[in-house]
Amino acid sequence: MSAQANRAIVRRFFHELCNARNMGVAEALFAGDHIAHDPSIPGISPGPEGVQQTIAIYHKAFPDAHWHIEDMIAEGDKVVTRWVGRGTQTEELQGDPPIPPTGKAVVVPGIWIHRIADGKIVESWNVWDTLGMLQQLGVISRKGREAA
Repeated sequence: MSAQANRAIVRRFFHELCNARNMGVAEALFAGDHIAHDPSIPGISPGPEGVQQTIAIYHKAFPDAHWHIEDMIAEGDKVVTRWVGRGTQTEELQGDPPIPPTGKAVVVPGIWIHRIADGKIVESWNVWDTLGMLQQLGVISRKGREAA
């Protein structure tokens, strides 16, 4: 597939699944054996279901969540996207331990790499400012100690 076609697949992921919350589009975009790598969320289930479950965590905790594409580069079978997510945490954020609603707004940058084969995303790597998000929520102080 062309770099332009690969970019279109990843744009559709951000626009339709992440922002429009059309979770069903995951079946069309992700291979059944898709592998997700995210050091902040270990153990993501394979395939479209894992992607849906992961994105749903943030949709629930941040009902107004929006991912904005800052930059996108495609070469070969990979698309690299520099993104910024924004949202206000009004519900519990699933985790260990879960984070109760804070009512605080966050702005979180990240970089997502998607590998595409036969018109579907087969592997992805997502690295984002998890520490910054936790600091903005007041869960961790800016000095690294737990917030009071």
